[in-house]
Amino acid sequence: MKSDRRQFLKYLGGVGGASFLPFGHAQAQEAEADMSALKEAAEKPVLTLKGLNDPVIIESIDLLKKGGDHFIRVRSKDGAEGIAVDNNRADYLYPILMQRIVPYFIGKDARNLESHLFDVYRYHSNYKLQGLAFWSPLAWVEFAILDMLGRISGQSYAEMLGGKVRSWVPYYVASGHRHNTPEEEADYLQQLVEETGARAIKFRVGGRMGRRDHVPGRTDKLIPLSRKVLGEEIDIHADANSSYEAKRAIEVGRKLEEINAVFFEEPCRFDHLLETKRVADALKLPVAGGEQEFSQYRFRWMIHQRGVDIVQPDLHYYGGMIRSIRVARMAEVREMPTTAHISGGFGFIYMLHFAARTPRIGAYQEYKRDLDKYGDWFDPPLELKDGAMAVPTGPGVGIKDPQELLKDAELVKG
Repeated sequence: MKSDRRQFLKYLGGVGGASFLPFGHAQAQEAEADMSALKEAAEKPVLTLKGLNDPVIIESIDLLKKGGDHFIRVRSKDGAEGIAVDNNRADYLYPILMQRIVPYFIGKDARNLESHLFDVYRYHSNYKLQGLAFWSPLAWVEFAILDMLGRISGQSYAEMLGGKVRSWVPYYVASGHRHNTPEEEADYLQQLVEETGARAIKFRVGGRMGRRDHVPGRTDKLIPLSRKVLGEEIDIHADANSSYEAKRAIEVGRKLEEINAVFFEEPCRFDHLLETKRVADALKLPVAGGEQEFSQYRFRWMIHQRGVDIVQPDLHYYGGMIRSIRVARMAEVREMPTTAHISGGFGFIYMLHFAARTPRIGAYQEYKRDLDKYGDWFDPPLELKDGAMAVPTGPGVGIKDPQELLKDAELVKG
């Protein structure tokens, strides 16, 4: 069974036949060596300081709003600037940003960003806020600092964070529906393929943190119907959003295996790691998970114990690019792919940079269908071609004119 599962993983990202450590039965010496290798991979420096010879002292960090987006703007004492876009949560998380994160960074050298990510966690006991509500605002600040450092050094995110390994990223589009009928969903999936040129899709199964379909019988009927409607040319992913206990998740996973799905995302409660591992152990189909995770140690456990086959840190929820790259490096030790989860409309831009520098990224990344809104922010404008997205090429995040973009933006006072 595991050999079949490895074949799926090879398809996802060139994964070889890694050794699997049975939970609770690995010999202590082998387990200790594996954990040491994971720890070592996670602790290696990530940020390249090429072209950053002088201190970059942070003078201010502001939160601005324009239209439906919040922007985080960082400025150095020498007048350099960088910006980031939130994940649609600044409306209610801005007090944590302005009161618990921004004060730490003022006066600090931005080049020491990696150490700051740990020190701000300890600052004024911020570790007591551990969770998505803390790490998301910290990610915004990290993104803005990286943008500033990239503009100073003339490097893109990918170049600063390990080196660019690809310029185009194959994508899937996700439906996001759960309350429609199987027939309506299958038709909608076909429409998405036609509109976006995607070669892969993802639909939702189960009840999203619930045990029952919103439309009775939807999951069992949708799975085979999707393959019938889309044909063999389109690759299929399924996301349960923490819907199932292990027994039912395995039943659904078997049906997904019958249609040769790419992966089964978050089948069980996201914080029930053992249940998820039971599903991963039982299926040939790769199981993906980690979008709600904020602990490096739990990610290390998932990778060490093979609790999932594909790790999915959310670049916002997990606290930014650097922390997520550390997860990807641990996964690479076990020859596992890392497919970033996306929150926020602009989030797919950060995903493109993450995918551009991550060797073992998996077959497809999610496209949020926001190119019409954000594509012209870049020069050249972003484009889709042959089922793949172009990675931004400019310095930092690649936005061509941040000052023009922020013209008429309103300052949000914390």
